Amino acid sequence: MTSSDFTGKLFLGPMAGVTDLPFRLLCRECGADIVTTEMISAKGLYYGSKNTPPLLATEEGDRPVGVQLFGREPELMAGEAEKLLTQYPFDFVDINMGCPMPKIVNNGEGSALLKEPELAAEVVRVMAERLQVPVTVKIRAGFARGERTAPEVAKRLEQAGAAAIAVHARTREDYYQGTADWSVIREVKEAVSIPVIGNGDVRCGQDAARMLEETGCDSVMIARAAQGNPWIFREVKAYLKDGTILPHATAEERREYLTRQTLRMLEEKGEYIGIREMRKHVAWYTQGLPGSASIRREVNQVTDREGLLALIERIR
Repeated sequence: MTSSDFTGKLFLGPMAGVTDLPFRLLCRECGADIVTTEMISAKGLYYGSKNTPPLLATEEGDRPVGVQLFGREPELMAGEAEKLLTQYPFDFVDINMGCPMPKIVNNGEGSALLKEPELAAEVVRVMAERLQVPVTVKIRAGFARGERTAPEVAKRLEQAGAAAIAVHARTREDYYQGTADWSVIREVKEAVSIPVIGNGDVRCGQDAARMLEETGCDSVMIARAAQGNPWIFREVKAYLKDGTILPHATAEERREYLTRQTLRMLEEKGEYIGIREMRKHVAWYTQGLPGSASIRREVNQVTDREGLLALIERIR
């Protein structure tokens, strides 16, 4: 991939426990141009964690796809990425410098790297030098609430060899609360010459158009708004093309996609794990539908394939 491949695209943002292969395939079918795996620990790869291989599942229909790694040790991260690229057809490697979760931050990883811009740049430099695919980075506006360190950090990352930068327009301390401050995306765009991908509070085509206009960003990333709603990519593309506002997905479409996602999830992860992971998706897909409250209650009691599929059939 080249820099131009990160321009004018709709990205599905990586989300732990959400953007696995079955969900990514549905989002791509609905119009997502570029997708990324859930975040994967470089140390987990190094130590052979049994939890890691399922996160790496991909196939030809999933491309272009990036693998997102988190860590803080440049050589270890580069080494593990090199190994991955000999085994999987990932088109780029994304470095997570945005995760706000305490268990990640307390290890100096994820958004904690925003407080160590020299180390952040060294991670990018070593990986960009050693890998044969583009290295991208996902960052936040800053670490502490009110901080706007993203433009300066982005400049360092560009100089270190980053091919593109995604900016979630909230700080680490904001987590996912409040309103994303898109002006920081514009400031990053003005600070660097590589593609900038805007992220935060894009829930419809009008939001995407406004983000592009207000920030000048090169591409738009959609994350939480896609939960239970892969059709958002279809809706955004239609609006950006000619201002068309498509109707939301029908109950029938939700039922069909949930069934397909469930079957693929069970195939990929087995019945025990697959059913438990699908519970939250059922809650997201059915939000706002008649009878959805009882479906959400009941799905937490479902323990077998037949029960889950029968529950999904009740969606109307």
